[in-house]
Amino acid sequence: MRQAFGHARANRRDVFQTLPVIFLLFVLTAFFIPRALAQESAAGQDLDHFLQQLWPRARDAGVSREIFDSAVAGLTPEPGLLRRPQAQAEFTISIPSYVASAVSAARVARGRALASELSTPLATIEERSGVPSEIALAILGVESNFGSATGAADTLRVLATLAYAGHRGAIFADEFVAALVMLQRGDVTRARLRGSWAGAMGQPQFLPSAYLKYAASYAGGAAPDIWTNRLDSLASIANFLKFSGWDPRLPWAVEVVLPKNFDYADFDLDFAQWRALGVAAANGEALPASGAASLYLPAGATGPAFLITDNFEVIRKYNTSDAYALSIGLLADRIAGRRAPVVPWPKKTAALSTADCKELQRLLTARGFYRGAIDGKLGRTSRNAVHAFQLSEGVQPADGFATKEVLERLRR
Repeated sequence: MRQAFGHARANRRDVFQTLPVIFLLFVLTAFFIPRALAQESAAGQDLDHFLQQLWPRARDAGVSREIFDSAVAGLTPEPGLLRRPQAQAEFTISIPSYVASAVSAARVARGRALASELSTPLATIEERSGVPSEIALAILGVESNFGSATGAADTLRVLATLAYAGHRGAIFADEFVAALVMLQRGDVTRARLRGSWAGAMGQPQFLPSAYLKYAASYAGGAAPDIWTNRLDSLASIANFLKFSGWDPRLPWAVEVVLPKNFDYADFDLDFAQWRALGVAAANGEALPASGAASLYLPAGATGPAFLITDNFEVIRKYNTSDAYALSIGLLADRIAGRRAPVVPWPKKTAALSTADCKELQRLLTARGFYRGAIDGKLGRTSRNAVHAFQLSEGVQPADGFATKEVLERLRR
């Protein structure tokens, strides 16, 4: 992420005259600039005091005093970091729009080229983890454009700033300590500890705690290099999914065609039960013989329909967004040569704002339909709550799709 800084310019046509400009520069020099520098210095001192309070936690995690002091020395707050939008794109734009951007023709082509180029090591990674190689490739593509966009922010500085003044400070304090553990173990040098403005690192965009738990070296014998080694990055992604519960017996989802006069009474059934209801795979193939599957209509009843498995939820552990998980699955299908959704997306699908989603969750909670976090992120729990509310109101189709109309009905 880059920040652009404006540059003031003056010329002969400027409305300011010479003396007022000189006076203004005098005021800036004598008052505002020293004050700004003093505030920055004070913020740096406050941050240093805050970081020193993390020493006992770092010590208990096995970090030496030498590593700790070297890491925190001279750290200052990351300028402008806390003014960045808190909401990620996958939570603020419509799912069809997000999918269209994530599953671009260029990304599909690049993914297919890498699948061919790395076919032998990808087969090895898939055999070790049980995770389809196209899923790992799709995550690498969305997270860092297949390793070409990893971020250049100082990870320790970012994590220190977010821990000190961020809206989830306790989480980032833990991540700061985890980064120190990486340095203590010799997993990475201080100079290479770089990543995104949110503290995620390398090609897979792992937070430090994820690196410590899931990072894997493809060749073995050395610390996993997720910054420059694509095979280590792919192996680490697959390892994350494996230990997050990936079931190699099931697909991530199956696009389906619902029978005419489908009553939308059920959302969570076994594949055998869906087959008994007349639900069929859109590509004409047989549905999996068994396994739990949830009906997911990402654009409502007028768009494509999917039966998602628990593997969809495993992808969501990488990023807790339905739009993200759906995009990863669809991109993986395209990389593997499977076709795009048969049913087209609606031409218009308005996304609820984060504030609207939070209000929706609060109102569903008040009605007894929702038991979850009021976080504005609409996953399966929220979707099932909307579905239950629609059924209680006699709304058809009860597709679980959160819209302005559903919100208005809840308000009434």
